[in-house]
Amino acid sequence: MLRSFRLGNHRSFRDEQELLLMPALPGDSRPVVPVAAVYGANASGKSNLLDGLYTMRQLVRSDLRSTTLEEGCLQQPFRLDPASKAKGSTFVVELVLSGTPYTYGFVVARDEVMEEWLYSYPEKRKRLLFERQGRIVKFGSTVADVKAKLELLEEMVRPDALFLSLCRQLAIGPLVPVFDWFRSGMRMPSTARFSRHIHRSVSSYLSNGDTARLRRMVALLQAADVGIVDLEVNEVSRSVGLRDDQVMTQREVVLLHGDTREPFDLHEESSGTRNWLALLPAVLEVLDSGSLLVVDEIDASLHPLLTAKLVGLFADERINAQHAQLVFTTHDTSLLGTMLGDQVLERDQVWFVERNAAGASELYPLTDFKPRNDQNIERRYLGGSYGAVPVLGDFFEAAVRK
Repeated sequence: MLRSFRLGNHRSFRDEQELLLMPALPGDSRPVVPVAAVYGANASGKSNLLDGLYTMRQLVRSDLRSTTLEEGCLQQPFRLDPASKAKGSTFVVELVLSGTPYTYGFVVARDEVMEEWLYSYPEKRKRLLFERQGRIVKFGSTVADVKAKLELLEEMVRPDALFLSLCRQLAIGPLVPVFDWFRSGMRMPSTARFSRHIHRSVSSYLSNGDTARLRRMVALLQAADVGIVDLEVNEVSRSVGLRDDQVMTQREVVLLHGDTREPFDLHEESSGTRNWLALLPAVLEVLDSGSLLVVDEIDASLHPLLTAKLVGLFADERINAQHAQLVFTTHDTSLLGTMLGDQVLERDQVWFVERNAAGASELYPLTDFKPRNDQNIERRYLGGSYGAVPVLGDFFEAAVRK
């Protein structure tokens, strides 16, 4: 489970900012909250916050030089301040894995890892697993099985590679849980809602022939009231060249509508239906595994009631028995209130991002404002009481200006 994420000098985040997923309301004894919603104006930095999580995951999971960052560069620093370009970028997570808290983080410059550290807190006592300065790594006394591998480690630690990434090759026991969290404990479904991405994700989720998975997915499609009664994944052969023998077989999703089970291709469905279907494999997988789901613009083309129901899957302990978490950005202010008599978001689950006068993004929680229970959070947010809304100019004057 993710307790917090901190980043600094990454894209629009110049100064270190922290997203907390720990309860802040009286009487809440849960170790983490299941949901965190991030609001803000366009270009405020909401997507950059999630990109920080994505970047951290990519740097841990793969060779740093094979990430999606600019070739030859390990960081994307704040660009509106010359001093920031010469500083490192910081990424830190606090996790709870099998009941044990961990803190893992690193600082990367353009072409090197400056610092890296990992601590565990068994029985609430801090325990060093490793600390790194440049290429010098110091191990804690509990990492006993590393001593026999020190010579190999010294050869393998490159200035532009994270030490935690070596777990994949060396299977260093005490470090493996944290590495595994980055490898499989966080899902970030593609924001591209193109048909090929949906075909791939849905067919992959259903590839093992588990009929229970199919039933759950169809049930959620039916519950969304989009007219779908069933779903099929068919193998289709398509020509990929000029010659007739150049064909490729791929799996494609077909959606069945109405009493006659009329088949519809994905491109014939609405944008909202495609977006809902694109999310379902990741949603169902994290609910089963207790993982983290990170979604940018979760409300894209979805009706507010449908978005609220999706959030409710994570808030309902009967459904979310494995303690999965959902972190998302949104402009849907209706989630700040009640729907059908139920509160969608708790007040310690709402965060705002706003750019300051220097153009740097700042992250802060709704609880900083200590809102009363009788206050209309949606109305006050749109009225500017919490910031993180656009300061709009005169659209008429701008439109008629010569």
